[in-house]
Amino acid sequence: MRRLPVAVVYLAALVPLGWIVWLVLSGGIGVDPVKEIEHRLGKIALWFLALGLAVTPLRRLTGVNLLRYRRALGLSAAFYVGLHILAWGWLDMRWLWAQMAGDLLKRPYLVAGMASALMIAVLAATSNGVSVRALGARWRVLHRLTYPAAALAVGHYLWQMKVITPEGWAWAGVMTGLLALRLLPRGWGVTRRA
Repeated sequence: MRRLPVAVVYLAALVPLGWIVWLVLSGGIGVDPVKEIEHRLGKIALWFLALGLAVTPLRRLTGVNLLRYRRALGLSAAFYVGLHILAWGWLDMRWLWAQMAGDLLKRPYLVAGMASALMIAVLAATSNGVSVRALGARWRVLHRLTYPAAALAVGHYLWQMKVITPEGWAWAGVMTGLLALRLLPRGWGVTRRA
């Protein structure tokens, strides 16, 4: 069976952005377009984070090996996190730095989101062959930041809700499950490698 080129993952990752652009241009984005853009970009980032976290458990539980796509999924998550922050800073806050700082102090969920975004930025910046070679064994340790970054991202998402919706609880369950699967012993699951 022929493998899908990694470039296809990057191209597919642009589809949700294209959909958001289409909604904006067609007037279908909703009554509060700025908030809607912000929230949609954040949720897309969560989707890519979850997909990236699912790669290893999928391999361990089913033998399906998608490791070659994990970097693309992670970088796509980082791309959408960046757009999410850009939408907040530019569209929502109009780059009013004092107001942005005040918002961070007033809304702790923003601090959780920014901490997650900072970790994801570090992960994205070191997701290349040069960093892997330069950091050696420390690269794996550094990339364990994925787990607290994902936990903080879901915390940020849930915390900003006044009442947690069923979708919010579903996200909490999915991320908790994906993170809990990391605690299984190494030999657990399918032994053959696909």
